[in-house]
Amino acid sequence: MAPDESVVEIQGPWTHRAVHAGGTRFHVVEAGEGPLVLLLHGFPQFWWTWRHQLTSLAGAGFRAVAADLRGYGGSDKPPRGYDLPTLAADATGLIRALGETGAIVVGHDWGGLLAWTMAVLDPKCVRRLVVVSAPHPLRLRNALLTDPFGQLKVSGRRLGFQLPLLPERRLTRHDAALVGRLLDTWSRPGWPEPEESRTYREAFRIPAVAHSALEYHRWFGRSQLRPDGRRYARAMRTEVEAPTLHLHGALDPSVLPRTAQGSSRYVAAPYRWRLLEGAGHFPHEEIPDVFDTELLGWLNDPEPDR
Repeated sequence: MAPDESVVEIQGPWTHRAVHAGGTRFHVVEAGEGPLVLLLHGFPQFWWTWRHQLTSLAGAGFRAVAADLRGYGGSDKPPRGYDLPTLAADATGLIRALGETGAIVVGHDWGGLLAWTMAVLDPKCVRRLVVVSAPHPLRLRNALLTDPFGQLKVSGRRLGFQLPLLPERRLTRHDAALVGRLLDTWSRPGWPEPEESRTYREAFRIPAVAHSALEYHRWFGRSQLRPDGRRYARAMRTEVEAPTLHLHGALDPSVLPRTAQGSSRYVAAPYRWRLLEGAGHFPHEEIPDVFDTELLGWLNDPEPDR
């Protein structure tokens, strides 16, 4: 029997609530008071991926808000709207629904691609940008085309998500065992613990989550040759004006460090790149203490360097 949305209401030193933005209901988790930090998760996860940062940011004087993205966890799962411009509008609408005109935006994996998009399409909403395990979308697109034995090769599983129906079945059968294998494969040895893996597998089995999550990948792949994809690519040539921190695990086998490293060309503001040794695709969970030191040090720097 598939679990219901209550499985993502994990208790801790934070508050769960629903926030409506642009006609969509989002499940968000909030901790602390101060400048708003919006935390955007990636695939195949949900808000809980930021549990360490919710605590550390709140303790450092920030208002940390981790959201379930459209289609995930306790948020709405509409049949469409999984393109990056719409997802960016979701997130900027969420910032305003939280009573702010702008925020520090932290995004991992798909949340990172979304954060890059926000910084270009609605720059006034992004005061500072932190991207984790996520190259600039145009850098990723270029690497898939020009690095066949590197980024294209390691993206084989994600490219397979373009097929209809079959990937959803593979990801959810046997209690979402494949989700657990992806987490194991993309991370450093020893992470995740069995209980962590079980939590993500359960959340991925919520009805409609697997389909919604795969629609992100399908739009990115199929739009490359469509007018909406070309419009998006043209818009993303605009340089990012927000100070940017770019964090990446040195052991990441899903998004190669060399793919992410070329992203600085799209940033006009101060840009800091940090390669985190001993971490794979999920550095904020695999080595949270090291990650938080980098994040908080940069956030507390009034003039971050290049």
